[in-house]
Amino acid sequence: MSQLRVATLLALLFATVASAAEGADTTLTLNAKDTGYRGIWYMNQPLNNEYRYKYSGGLGTYCAKHQPFAVYCEKVGRTFFCYGGTPDGEMANKTLLHMVSYYDHRTGMVPRPTILLNKRTTDAHDNPVISVDDEGTIWIFSTSHGTTRPSYIHRSVRPYDVNEFVLVRPTKVENGRKIIMTNFSYMQAWHVPGQGFAAFFTRYNYPAARTACFMTSSDGIHWSPWQRLAAIDQGHYQISSANDSKAGTALNYHPKGKGLNWRTNLYYLETTDSGQSWRAADGTLLTVPLTEPQNPALIHDYETEGLLVYLKDIRFDASGHPVILFLTSKGFEAGPKNDPRTWTTARWTGQAWTIRPAFVSDNNYDMGSLYLQTDRIWRIVAPTETGPQPYNPGGEIALWRSIDQGATWDRVAQLTQNSPYNHTYAREPVNVHDDFYALWADGHGRQPSESSIYFCDRAGNVYRLPRVMTAEFAKPEKIN
Repeated sequence: MSQLRVATLLALLFATVASAAEGADTTLTLNAKDTGYRGIWYMNQPLNNEYRYKYSGGLGTYCAKHQPFAVYCEKVGRTFFCYGGTPDGEMANKTLLHMVSYYDHRTGMVPRPTILLNKRTTDAHDNPVISVDDEGTIWIFSTSHGTTRPSYIHRSVRPYDVNEFVLVRPTKVENGRKIIMTNFSYMQAWHVPGQGFAAFFTRYNYPAARTACFMTSSDGIHWSPWQRLAAIDQGHYQISSANDSKAGTALNYHPKGKGLNWRTNLYYLETTDSGQSWRAADGTLLTVPLTEPQNPALIHDYETEGLLVYLKDIRFDASGHPVILFLTSKGFEAGPKNDPRTWTTARWTGQAWTIRPAFVSDNNYDMGSLYLQTDRIWRIVAPTETGPQPYNPGGEIALWRSIDQGATWDRVAQLTQNSPYNHTYAREPVNVHDDFYALWADGHGRQPSESSIYFCDRAGNVYRLPRVMTAEFAKPEKIN
């Protein structure tokens, strides 16, 4: 056994013993170096058909409601990223590790990734997200799926350095008092230069089963009171974005009595004053939390059409208008009976919402990223092509382009071909650089498997991060 692997296993063992001794915490800051890049395999809700699960696969960059997974920092020429990893050998896929690393654009190399912590679960809903502040401090937000596990915030000890992190004790204001913040789900932590953090997240049973929330912080440690943005029936999923002038979120909702697999409708609301007020895209002042399905934030009523809505991505155009990427289907189960899965864009023109279909794929949980190259030229990197496990999440990665604001789309390149596993959840870095354009993972769609981590450049070249490293740095492997 190599010295690197021995060191990694010893670090994990130490974490288990120490966390048991501490009693209260179920994890520990590790700051250990791993022997390579391995993603977590995860499944949710077994089905009694050939597709095996509602969704499954290599979900190291899951889910769409987690953002961001990568940030490019021009000052040091690096794209910093995080993902949900797993140990090698017999422990593979038996626990979720929060992994942090970077791609050095100057050398074309990656270091051995840092194992930040062992989340003590196999649930990829607990995947981390990353932000970088004005001083270059790297922040990792370790989410939780629901309220049964704690959540954590770590920051790097040194600017632009992933070797050592410390656990911070964040506080939020509640009823005029500061209390320790220990739980959040589906975190989307945006750092706005010169302003601080704008974070969208979910709180379970607050009062809805999934309540969409918002908070801000100037320093990542002291957080504002939580704002409930929406609590219609059983609650919501949300995706968000933020810039120096506004923060906005797109939501669907779970109608009462239909179960949490039913999600429908499309809503949008935004703030230009750090959450002091919220408005619809047309400027209508909203009372939050939203509590009724029919309200001024509603973009389109898909419930009356019997369609489910799966949120994918949201971006602001040069005018500050939102463009939302989402998918509609007829049901939650994998397989052809719920076709077509229609990728769709909704764009606010300044006067109205323009909703246009883009293309189709074969699973509700196919997920890609939207790039607004110019006001008229848009791109999508997504696993839209049929993969080796058809009708399971992901597939082969394709690059799509529209030159007319989403009216028509052309598939300009297929980036992966003849893959053994489906590729899943292609994520766009903040301040994206052409050399590190999208980050994703792969994995078998119908049974547990190994999972590798990939990225592509803007030209469509695909690279796999090394699963095994024998030195401190290595070049990613070009696969096309």
